[in-house]
Amino acid sequence: MNAEKSQGAHNDAAPIISAKRYDQPSVFTPENLLREARRQKSIPAGPIPAICALDPDGDMVRYLRATGQARRNPHWACYHTDLYEFEYDSIRFGMVGCAVGASFAVLIAEEMFASGCQLLISITSAGQITPKAEPPYFVLIEQALRDEGTSYHYLPPSDYAGIDPDLLGALEGAFADFPVPIHQGTVWTTDAPFRETEAAIRRARKAGILAVEMEAAALYAFARVRSKPVVCLAHVTNQMAVNEGDFEKGAHNGARLSLDVLAFVARRCGGKVTR
Repeated sequence: MNAEKSQGAHNDAAPIISAKRYDQPSVFTPENLLREARRQKSIPAGPIPAICALDPDGDMVRYLRATGQARRNPHWACYHTDLYEFEYDSIRFGMVGCAVGASFAVLIAEEMFASGCQLLISITSAGQITPKAEPPYFVLIEQALRDEGTSYHYLPPSDYAGIDPDLLGALEGAFADFPVPIHQGTVWTTDAPFRETEAAIRRARKAGILAVEMEAAALYAFARVRSKPVVCLAHVTNQMAVNEGDFEKGAHNGARLSLDVLAFVARRCGGKVTR
């Protein structure tokens, strides 16, 4: 093999941003995938909750299951995950745990909306970039730096992907009296957490970025293209383990506090949810 080709030489742009046709629909759709999964696994058709959540760390799902508050939804036809439904603060939710990373999160988001979801909220663990307080605390993600791959399959290249302005308006200033700090701002979405170099961190801090996580930019790009309501929050729990004793979230690994945030956001943004 030619040495130049073996090292990945290219002519114009990297494959991630070349030969994209953003105005063309996908041949492979979540509806068709779910149809085949139901056929193969004998899963009956039926609803999932209208308000769904992604729990990349899995702490909320584990807490709800351990305390007997959640049951597996029998109609969820995803090949890769289970969806648990539960009621919290008089709101019915569906939740998938441990969908870590941009591509996995968007795969699940596509399937959730194809299955009847009407509002999706993601609460993901994040590393502190610009200190706002001592971790843990939360950030309502207004926009996310697109340092991952999935968003470039949905939107043309740009620096950031952001929350829908109507959803931001519904949440603007709403957290002033919330029991724990919930800040608003920009995060950095990465596909490679173990490549968060000093140079990259300095650049992010200079841009005013508050935290680094792995899903928000892709979820917001998906939301914009599909016209779906998605809200992303970062639970800033660590300083990238530079010192020992990092990643502490508090009681129940922060699950109850995250559920309180989830319910609060759902009440503010769920006005258009019909069931």
